[in-house]
Order: sequence, then C-alpha cells, then structure tokens
Amino acid sequence: MENVFYIDGKFLKEREAKIPVYDLGLLRSYGVFDFLRTYNRKPFYLKDHLKRLLNSAKIIGLKHNYKIQELEKLVILALNKNKHLKEANIRIILTGGDSYDFITPAKPRLIIMITPVKELDEKLYEKGAKLITKTYERINPNAKTLIYCDAIKFLQEAKRKKAVEVLLIDKNNEILECTTSNFFAVINKQVITPPKEKILEGITRKLIINLCRKYKIPLIERKIYKEEIKKFNECFITASNKEILPIIKIDDFKISSKPGEITNFLMERFKELTKNY
Repeated sequence: MENVFYIDGKFLKEREAKIPVYDLGLLRSYGVFDFLRTYNRKPFYLKDHLKRLLNSAKIIGLKHNYKIQELEKLVILALNKNKHLKEANIRIILTGGDSYDFITPAKPRLIIMITPVKELDEKLYEKGAKLITKTYERINPNAKTLIYCDAIKFLQEAKRKKAVEVLLIDKNNEILECTTSNFFAVINKQVITPPKEKILEGITRKLIINLCRKYKIPLIERKIYKEEIKKFNECFITASNKEILPIIKIDDFKISSKPGEITNFLMERFKELTKNY
C-alpha cells in the first residue's frame, strides 16, 4: 500500500503529496521539523517532540497558531491512515508558507510524513561504529531547523570513510554533538555528555540521562574537549532513529575493540523501555 501524508488540512497519497515552489522551506530553508518513531504502533514520547517542534519555531520566529493537543490529534490521524505499516517514522514539518516576494513568511505550512522504519545494520550495535570529526557550529543549535547543507556534505564524507556520523567540534575544540545525534562518553565509569546550551537537546538524550539516574550510574553534563578523546573508555551516540549506538572509533583513534559495559547496559534498559511503551 502507498503511504499517506498530511499537508495543509488534507491527507494525500505519497505520490500526490506536493508543495508549491513558493514555499519558504524550499526557497530559504525557513522552517522547523521534528522526527520520532513508533514502538508498538505508539508514537514514542510524542508530546516531548511536539514541545520541541514549537520551541524550534519560537526560536526562529516562525509564527503559527498550532497547539500541542491539535498536533497530537493530527499525528494520530495520519498514523491511522497508514495502518499497513507495522512501525512508522513520523516527520512533522512546519514551514514559513508561500512567499511571493521570496522572503516574507505567510500562512505556515504543516506537513506530516509517515514512512516505514528503516533499522540500522544490527552489526553496528554488536560491534560498534565509527565517527569522523569536523570543526563546525550550528546556527541556532537549540532549534531543529531545515538547514542541513553542511550536515549532508559531512555525512557524505563520513560514508566514504566508513563512518556512521560526524562529531561536531567548535573552534575552541569543544565537542558538541553529531549532525543528527547527541554524544556521550564514558571516562572511569562516569557518563559524560555536553551541556544543552550549545546543542539540540534530544529526546533520546533526556531518556538516557533519566536511565543513568534511575540506575545510579554516575553522570555529569559538562564541556568535553577533543583532547579528551584519548581518555574515553566508551562512547555512544543517541537519536530517535539510532536509539543508542556504540562508538568504538573516532577518526583514526580506536576507543575500544567492542561496545563497553555501560553502553551495553543502557542499550538493554532502553530496549526494555521501548518494548513496554
């Protein structure tokens, strides 16, 4: 069966789902989005994702009249139009709407895309993956915007180097986040993650922090510097489409030969969380 999307009050088959060429999301990348997936056909922490979506819109000054409750209902309706999918990815996009002077926002456009979940290769979770590093800071890091030019370029390089993601580092050598993931390191059995001020605060990141607190795993949010990579005993990245992905290599430096004890423990606890959701 064909996937069904939502655009501006209408549910459309995927092949019929189109936006005008005057849309500011297309013309100027002026828009925000959020992404989540289902577990047991339930949108995982939907309200948290919608809060972040609306906060992203506020940060970039994108005016709209949407409320969380209204968006929740639309997402559930869209999901119910796609009952052929066992599990689904949900992408919610809010753009500046059609702009006939190519710069002034108008009535915002809401898009909800429901697509199949694409799982990463299980071997990456069993054996661990690689990151490459890039010096780069996102504009408006606390907002999930449509601006992904550099991320796309960096990820193409990562793919050529057999890496799954790109670790972003600022001009002061401070480790921030990955292009679409948050970053965690383990040093001497303490979990460390960069503070939220300079990153996009991931929903999965919050859940991992809560799991650490629940199981009394020492955790600190602090600045991490590139020169500390050699001290890492373990590290992993988190995202809605990756869950917890162990990292065993950064650039040419080998962190470990396999996923670490704390990483594996958190992966198991997170699986339990999703299974029982």
